[in-house]
Formats: sequence, C-alpha cells, structure tokens
Amino acid sequence: MSATPEIESRAEQPYVAIRTRVPMSGLAGVGQRLGEVFGWLGARGVDPAGPPFFKYNVIDMAGELEVEGGVPIAQAVEGDSQVVSGVLPAGRYATVTHFGHPDQLLDATRSLLEWGKAQGVKWDMSPGDDGDHWGSRVEFYRTDPSEEPDMNKWETQLAFRLAD
Repeated sequence: MSATPEIESRAEQPYVAIRTRVPMSGLAGVGQRLGEVFGWLGARGVDPAGPPFFKYNVIDMAGELEVEGGVPIAQAVEGDSQVVSGVLPAGRYATVTHFGHPDQLLDATRSLLEWGKAQGVKWDMSPGDDGDHWGSRVEFYRTDPSEEPDMNKWETQLAFRLAD
C-alpha cells in the first residue's frame, strides 16, 4: 500500500555511498553493501543524518542500472576508492511513501511515474544510449530491519526530483 503522492521542496543533502552497476536482479547485492557504508562512516566518527537509500543514476530495465547505496550525512566528507561522496540536489521532488514488502516497490514506482504523467510533471531525467539518466531518483529505507524484521511492515519513501 502506498500513500498519495505529493510535491515538496527539499534542501540539498550530502551523503556517502557505494556506486555500482547491476542488472535489476542484482539490487539485493547493493542493499547488502549498505553495511560497508555504515562501517566506513563509523570508522571516521561520522554519524548518519537520515535513513539509508538507493539512488538510481541510470536505469535500463533490460540492461544495467547504475545505483548508489548511500547514507545521508550532516556535512560533506571526502570519499575514497570504495566510497563516493555526493549531494542529493535541492529542488522540488515528487514523493510517496510505500508501506509494505520491498518486492512491491516496482509497482509503487510505476504508480508514482503514472501519477506524475497525469499531473504533467517533468522529471529531472534525460534519455541516453545506456538508459534513462536521473538527476535524483531515490528510495529511502525508513525501517530498520533489526527493529522490524517483518518486511511486510517496512516503510520506504520514493523521492524523484522534478526538472526546473
């Protein structure tokens, strides 16, 4: 089940992440690497400033996705050969919160995109030879699996940036 989409303004948000290219079937591996990002932050004494997320940079559903498994932080830090530093850009975002199992996120995403089309939304996205390039298309995982192991009770917020 998903809530009704909204459009909201967001400030820029620094983050660190591990960036990878995977087929759609490899997304679970990106999630497993979030522990490495948290460990990297902990080793440097940097606290998370929000829930972990996936940021989809390039999407080719039949081919590969370029995805970042990341964690928001209060102030930018320098990355290294494994962990990249970035900023979720400020701007207007279409958001919706999905309540339920992560395997339903594809349907929640499709619904948000269809809602945007019906609203005349222009996404911060441009097509490329290797797929659709997104300025900021993010899934925030708001439920801590160690506190709520039942995936059917998880909360995920989708936030897709609108074009200026």
